[in-house]
Amino acid sequence: MTRRFARLRRGPVSEASGTAEVPDNGMCLSVFLVLEGPDRPGRVLMGHIDPGFDWWEAGALDPARIPTVSQRWMLPSSQLVLFEGPAEAARRILKEQLGSPSLPLEGPFVFSDPSPRPGSPGRDPHWDFHIVYRGRWSSANPPHAPAWKDLAFVDIARTSRAEIARDQGDVLELVGLAPGN
Repeated sequence: MTRRFARLRRGPVSEASGTAEVPDNGMCLSVFLVLEGPDRPGRVLMGHIDPGFDWWEAGALDPARIPTVSQRWMLPSSQLVLFEGPAEAARRILKEQLGSPSLPLEGPFVFSDPSPRPGSPGRDPHWDFHIVYRGRWSSANPPHAPAWKDLAFVDIARTSRAEIARDQGDVLELVGLAPGN
């Protein structure tokens, strides 16, 4: 098989130039904030989204997924806005989703995760780039923010993957915080 580099473009591609098309099942570039409480290792700030909040604007969450996602824990997160840098996205998530103007963050930690989409006829899997920033919330109390019905420091080891939205259990596992079974 000919090697196809992640030098993506639309339209005709050329093996000689090393370009490829966007994968058949698409790709997502997303930023996640993994924020632990100041005295709570293994407990991560997560919330149940408020379905009335504009999650399309805040995190690229399409309306069809909101009823399911709102029943599960979710990390503060968003896909990148086109041409936005990861650090800029992390600051935007802090401000728009958590109401915090700033917080010291470590990272980015970057993970690549290709996965097949059930029932999709494409030859390529969906390709996710998870860009993770870690930090500590400055207070033992979770924030109150209009994007969320509730926010809490969730004990990840005692939380099943089924309780976590949008495969974010994978993101937590990639940073060493494996959800329970």
